[in-house]
Amino acid sequence: MKQIDATIQATKIGAVTEALNDIVGGFTILEGKGRGSGIRQQVRSGRGTGSITKEYNAVATVTTVVDDSNVEKISNAIADAAFTGKGGDGIIVVTNVESVLNIASKKSGTEAL
Repeated sequence: MKQIDATIQATKIGAVTEALNDIVGGFTILEGKGRGSGIRQQVRSGRGTGSITKEYNAVATVTTVVDDSNVEKISNAIADAAFTGKGGDGIIVVTNVESVLNIASKKSGTEAL
């Protein structure tokens, strides 16, 4: 089993959710602030006479645990849905998962997914 953590632009949550709905059993989305290679947003300050650069961008991290055979399919679905072609689209990290236990059903391993 693998855990997929995809950090994406917060504006792409809807597209990524649609892409994942039919191919994974479940996922978690955490919204926050991040700083990466993307261009940071310019915002007006004061009464609109000046501007400042935001320190962080609005991001979301989508996390799911999947069977090894589905990693490429799911990673590609996330990448396609989150793509804008500009720096700062995000990053996908895949890590090994040693065990999973579904608390409600008490199933473990791939049956828990």
